[in-house]
Amino acid sequence: MIAIVDYGVGNLFSLSSSLKALGIESELTADPTRLQQADHVILPGVGAFGDAMKKLQATGLDQAVEQLAASGKPLLGICLGMQLLFDSSEEFGQQAGLGLIPGRIVSLKEAFEQKGIDLKVPHIGWNPITIKQTSPLLKNIQEQDQFYYVHSFYATDCEPHLVATSEYGVSVPGIVAKDNVYGTQFHPEKSGKVGLALLQAFAEVQA
Repeated sequence: MIAIVDYGVGNLFSLSSSLKALGIESELTADPTRLQQADHVILPGVGAFGDAMKKLQATGLDQAVEQLAASGKPLLGICLGMQLLFDSSEEFGQQAGLGLIPGRIVSLKEAFEQKGIDLKVPHIGWNPITIKQTSPLLKNIQEQDQFYYVHSFYATDCEPHLVATSEYGVSVPGIVAKDNVYGTQFHPEKSGKVGLALLQAFAEVQA
């Protein structure tokens, strides 16, 4: 069973529906005990980094997620959920993250301004990935497969943990991983067949 962390931030219906379409049992829960009992855990998220961290901390789910990662259980962060896995974010000032993957979350808009790049923010749309290293998540994924992104911030200073990137003015980490902790900046649940293939691969990761 895959447990989806329900802390009031995330597109939970689409994710649950995608797992159901794959025949994978899932459960939305804010109960740390149920998270411990699950085979795999997904941390979703949309919105602002600081608000999401406060909601995790208010429920004690930040500690629960950290303990899950330490236990070796496969953990997948999606979009904002991926960003929360990092050390910190510059969204609305310096914000501390979960510290499960080394790196920082920074502004696309500021990066574009510094480089004189004229692209819209947020980054919304389909982009192909470039594979940087092997990963269990890529079991059914090919170089240049396209995934659906919606974001205004992106991860940096995380080169050792890059699994795949997409180009949008800058190199955007699309998939990251450290040991049993994985993250996707794009939304697999909104990425059609390749997104389902990635979720299937995550469900098959062995603890």
